[in-house]
Amino acid sequence: MATETVAKPRTSLRVGVQKFGTFLSGMIMPNMGAFIAWGIITAFFIPAGFTPNEELAKLVGPMITYLLPLLIGFTGGRMVHGVRGGVVGAAATMGVIVGTDIPMFIGAMIMGPLTAWIMKKLDKVWEGRVKPGFEMLIDNFSAGIVAAVLAIFGMLVIGPVVKTFSDGASAVVEFLVNNGLLPFTSIFIEPAKVLFLNNAVNHGILTPLGTEQALANGKSILFLLEANPGPGVGILLAYMFFGKGLAKASAPGAALIQFVGGIHEIYFPFVLMKPIIILAAIGGGMTGIFTLVLTGAGLRSPAAPGSIIAVFAATASDSYFGVALSVLLAATVSFLIASVILKASKTPVGDTEEDSLAAATSQMESLKGKKSSVSSTLGGAAGAGVGTAVLAGPVRNIVFACDAGMGSSAMGASVLRNKIKAAGFPDVKVTNSAIANLSDTYDIVVTHQDLTERAKPVTSSAAHFSVDNFMNSPRYDEIVELVRESNTEGTAGGTADAGAPAGAGAGAAGAGAAAGAASHGAHAADAPVDAEPAAAAPPSDILVHDSVILNGRATTRDAAIDEAGRLLLARGAVDEGYIDAMHEREESVSTYMGSFLAIPHGTNAAKDHIMKSAVSVIRYPDGIDWNGKQVKFVVGVAGVNNEHLHILSSIAKVFTNKAQVAQLEAATSVDEVLELFGKVNA
Repeated sequence: MATETVAKPRTSLRVGVQKFGTFLSGMIMPNMGAFIAWGIITAFFIPAGFTPNEELAKLVGPMITYLLPLLIGFTGGRMVHGVRGGVVGAAATMGVIVGTDIPMFIGAMIMGPLTAWIMKKLDKVWEGRVKPGFEMLIDNFSAGIVAAVLAIFGMLVIGPVVKTFSDGASAVVEFLVNNGLLPFTSIFIEPAKVLFLNNAVNHGILTPLGTEQALANGKSILFLLEANPGPGVGILLAYMFFGKGLAKASAPGAALIQFVGGIHEIYFPFVLMKPIIILAAIGGGMTGIFTLVLTGAGLRSPAAPGSIIAVFAATASDSYFGVALSVLLAATVSFLIASVILKASKTPVGDTEEDSLAAATSQMESLKGKKSSVSSTLGGAAGAGVGTAVLAGPVRNIVFACDAGMGSSAMGASVLRNKIKAAGFPDVKVTNSAIANLSDTYDIVVTHQDLTERAKPVTSSAAHFSVDNFMNSPRYDEIVELVRESNTEGTAGGTADAGAPAGAGAGAAGAGAAAGAASHGAHAADAPVDAEPAAAAPPSDILVHDSVILNGRATTRDAAIDEAGRLLLARGAVDEGYIDAMHEREESVSTYMGSFLAIPHGTNAAKDHIMKSAVSVIRYPDGIDWNGKQVKFVVGVAGVNNEHLHILSSIAKVFTNKAQVAQLEAATSVDEVLELFGKVNA
């Protein structure tokens, strides 16, 4: 059988910057509560605060000098090498703290991960070579020695280098402010936001520099360069008034999430639908920054997320007017520019809103490199498969779920497994299951779009993908890209460390599958579609010569289901009740798979109507209308335990290959069909 050759994926500069920015963000964001705590104490108790208190103000200096950098160093180290990496990273961070007289956030971002990485490499050197009884001695002293050496290195080398860089960056910011050039940073910041490339600048440079300015001056304009919610809400307001259809309907909810919730990515699909609207974001951003420069306004601490509530909570006591005016004018200018663009569009936005907004949402998630936690609110985008959870680590387990877990989900799982293996991630487990047997143990859940809402409540921590075509859905390529981004070596908890947990999970799932198969019969929960060589071979009569018809008589969908079901009945595989269940399944969710294929089968409740596993294949050369889709091949399925999954895997491989589908269409004998399915009964 022909195999598909997949080119080795290329890593773009954008992806590299994105990963770097995500890593920096991963060190800052978990500690944002500590930043806000420092900001609140500063706002109230310093001499220029709301309620000056000399005693309580003593907290300000130690928090920003020691607490915040140590938290960053610990978090960065933990991301690389767990708690052990966090401990040595925090200890080494003390070196850069003591070696300089400025808040050492950038130094912490360097020393934490660097020290943890060195510790991780050294642990690998003597892994498995330490004699029993000496493990704790070696572990503790090696960590202490590494931390001590790196702390000295940080104090003597890294600290002075970072201080020089920080002084230079501060001089650049001061130059931009003094010469009225700071607003022009929006030309880079606003597009970078939409492309998810801003984290490296925002969390790597702006937050540390802004914190230094806030410590010296009580506030900093840098905290609001990226966090200003004005430009985004202006764009969404323009869609509310001048968009059409789904884009217009989705804009009010998106505006509320963006402006009050502070999740700016909710407006990115509206920009990606019509990229020229980025001019509105740039214009609004420049206006907001220019207003801050004129009024001398700023924030005391970072505003995260970029909510109007967080912005005002972090605003300096003398800056409320300037900050409010900055947000208002940014939103106004952004609204006016976006409105002109929308009204002047030759093709009004909204003619194909569901498709365009869903496509833009998918593009946004692709740029982000993981599922979005909020894009499911964009109306029809949910139907396009937007996620309900953000992946926190590498992808280890993917499940296809359908009502019975034995037909469409098995086919889809086989197709996706082949794609993921071809992409170079054979350790990612791709299984199939009935929705009733799902548990919240999966990283990704794939369902037919009509079943997604049933799957979400029991798999709330997973990223969900909704499809309407199990054979060749474009969502599969997005899942493969998500696996590639999440499991690439070098990310936290990457594939190098995933083997043991994944294996353990697979073992548990396998045990559950066996138990479920023994008791339920109709399906195998979490049963692998591609059975391993060690597994028992399927019975030789699952697909027989008499169950293949090259010229079906049916002319309608329901008649074709009856014809496929009658073949199963004639084999003694099912009783009459199973055919009724096949129709019931079709009424709830279509079994159309794509590539001219439908695989009608019973519901989960129809398991008692199956006596043995069997598959029937009927070809309709002229095609049948299947809920608006053309179907030329109908495969009836009745499965007990895992027995039928081997044949479904072979069928899936055939129908993902256009040349082999053409061979099926041209076949003149049943033997040709059986041979094309790869002698599945061997």
